[in-house]
Amino acid sequence: MLAARTGTVGGKSADESLKLRKQSVLSLGSRDRALRSSADSSKEGQGRARPGQPQQRARRLALLRELEMNWYLRVCELSHEFTIAYTTGMPHRNLGKSGLRVSCLGLGTWVTFGGQISDEVAEQLMTIAYESGVNLFDTAEVYAAGKAEVILGNILKKSWRRSSLVITTKLYWGGKAETERGLSRKHIIEGLKASLQRLQLEYVDVVFANRPDNNTPWKCYQWLKEKIISEEGRKQQGKLKDLSPIAERLGCTLPQLAVAWCLRNEGVSSVLLGSSNPEQLIENLGAIQVLPKMTSHIVNEIDNILGNKPYSKKDYRS
Repeated sequence: MLAARTGTVGGKSADESLKLRKQSVLSLGSRDRALRSSADSSKEGQGRARPGQPQQRARRLALLRELEMNWYLRVCELSHEFTIAYTTGMPHRNLGKSGLRVSCLGLGTWVTFGGQISDEVAEQLMTIAYESGVNLFDTAEVYAAGKAEVILGNILKKSWRRSSLVITTKLYWGGKAETERGLSRKHIIEGLKASLQRLQLEYVDVVFANRPDNNTPWKCYQWLKEKIISEEGRKQQGKLKDLSPIAERLGCTLPQLAVAWCLRNEGVSSVLLGSSNPEQLIENLGAIQVLPKMTSHIVNEIDNILGNKPYSKKDYRS
């Protein structure tokens, strides 16, 4: 729905906006007259409408409506050229099967916020991430015993537009009492309420289970943790040095290659980055530039080195 506006529009003065509208109307009018003239000439030459002419007329009208809508969006700085994704180059994907659009790189707060870094550095990291196109910021009730949520909330309260952000938190460890942990209905309700108070928000966009609860039936990835700390997992980690030549050929660092390798899987909505300083965050954000270089040949080369490509009937990386 179009809305009439007065004064400045999209950061432009009223005179500039009026000038653009006049130019657009003249352009649309000229095209409309040309289309009508063409239609009239066709009618005179044939005496009667040919089959398919109503469809052509409908397409022309649709084109005029699209031109006018594009003009309106551009004047109001709402067109694609003014979106954060376009100006920053940050790809966005749907979160799972939902319609929620998240940046393919997000910023996590584990260990860093309220622990390794000061509040000033935390704000600096969030600013760098946001200005780079990141809209996903993740925390948890257990991070720094809730302090991470407090710091995140204080930063958001300053000058951040809530509607432009996706805030996620995780529940499981909320306190020492038996009813203050786990994934029971009671703790989910009370734990989320406490998280919102620390974050100083009315809502969060997504709530994750921080770990499986044996007392509550949940699908889990406990097997992944066990595999990583196993002897086989340690051997796999030893192969990482063999990936250095690939990173050098692509002109990137190993962390950037690792993040890009994760992102090349369309089933991955977003990769959460953990950073303790601006330089580390900027390096990790550079993985976006590596992603287009992750050809099938490069991916196969990585798979051959690691030797861990899954061969199940349903390849979760396909």
